[in-house]
Amino acid sequence: MSKVNLEQLARELISGQMTPADLVRRLSMGPTLDLDDVQLDVDRQRRCGFPEVIYGEGKSVATLVRAIAGLHTHGWEALVTRVSAEQSAGVQKDIPSARYNPVARTLRASPPESATNGVAGTGAEPLARRSPGSGRVAIISAGTSDLPVAEEARETADWTGADVNLIADVGVAGPHRLRERLSEFADANAIVVVAGMEGALPSVVAGHVAVPVIAVPTSVGYGASFGGLAALLSMLNSCAANVSVVNIDAGFKAGYLAGLIAARTKTTA
Repeated sequence: MSKVNLEQLARELISGQMTPADLVRRLSMGPTLDLDDVQLDVDRQRRCGFPEVIYGEGKSVATLVRAIAGLHTHGWEALVTRVSAEQSAGVQKDIPSARYNPVARTLRASPPESATNGVAGTGAEPLARRSPGSGRVAIISAGTSDLPVAEEARETADWTGADVNLIADVGVAGPHRLRERLSEFADANAIVVVAGMEGALPSVVAGHVAVPVIAVPTSVGYGASFGGLAALLSMLNSCAANVSVVNIDAGFKAGYLAGLIAARTKTTA
């Protein structure tokens, strides 16, 4: 374990954030869990706010099961992105509690209750324990065709513990639809806006709010949209100052960023 990690642990011990017994457990864990073809970063929640997320595409069912089980040993809920229906079915044979969202292509699996016993104070508490003060995230999609990316963002933000609201099919072709639902995202701490075609919706949303707007271009559109490149460039050139942009179809990245923002802007009950 690096010097920086040891200094952080010492600060947590001195401040009372952990007990001496907790410190022993943390030191015994180590920062990496060797699972043969997966080197699981079990120190990531302490460093970055949330545990490691598993990218599912291209991985075997056996690899996914090992990675999920590794997260469970530390008491964490697993989030796996870009999962096929076949992969999900295979994982659920070993982990029946795993929940698959076929639209988002995400898989989430909470640890068995026994896995969370005795780890309080180690940074291993399961996620998504909401309180009345949980930060709020709004996910807004321009069209129904954008829902797979919007759902990936929603599942990710929900996994971080944010209070998430999805508002679908309010694109600029019918501007009245967004105005009718302004009250549903006016108090959000962060907003994710998912749009293909010309990618205009994030700028419109940003003109109504005083919070970060995370724009997600999608590959939805006809030939001149160039698989989302036209939407990406439109969003990067947004006139609205509170718009930032992630990669094409990157619902996970947007949901994760929104979750980080919400986690640090929690309101009191």
